[in-house]
Amino acid sequence: MSIPFKIITERLVIRCYRPSDAILVQNAIASSLENLRKWMPWAKSEPTTLESKKELVSKFESDFIQNEDYTFGIFNKSEDLLIGSTGLHTRLGKESREIGYWINSSFLNKGYATEAASAMVKAGFEFHRVKNIQIHCDSNNLISRQIPKKLGFKLIKILKEDTPTSDNNSRDTMIWDLSFKDYAQIKEDFAPIQAFDQEGKVLKIQKNGIEPD
Repeated sequence: MSIPFKIITERLVIRCYRPSDAILVQNAIASSLENLRKWMPWAKSEPTTLESKKELVSKFESDFIQNEDYTFGIFNKSEDLLIGSTGLHTRLGKESREIGYWINSSFLNKGYATEAASAMVKAGFEFHRVKNIQIHCDSNNLISRQIPKKLGFKLIKILKEDTPTSDNNSRDTMIWDLSFKDYAQIKEDFAPIQAFDQEGKVLKIQKNGIEPD
């Protein structure tokens, strides 16, 4: 199962992080901290130093190369602004992936999270060949919960008060799921992407209609 190191969509470059991205991560989180603290438990520990951001993005890169986890930066086409972050996370096991995302507050309500999540779905099924993909989101985050719905995911479960929030309360988590079989029926609804490997070579989409082994 291959996974793209870099994906190009209509408006975005979505790629594996590099250590040089640390300052962009620092700036994006700093400018978005008020909003991030509403939804992201990790934001409780922010702000942190630039050095800690260098360590963080270096770990993202290392995990990606070693196929341990796949975290992507979401950039503008010139790659000088970090629009947000997404990923195909491995915590669900070998044959499943979880998409996560957050968006820089300067770029909210422009459809970037949906565009990035759509690209993650295509990468997960067409290249990585997983059997299902999930999105977990706070039930109170009305914008975030619309994204899996738009992309054809099905709500399969709501976990009650399962995750602590940054203000020491707890939240309900909605679990949305899309199987490969269901994706195969709606894949034409997903915008095309260009995908590249670590060396910058174009990746070809796997055979259509063949369920992963």
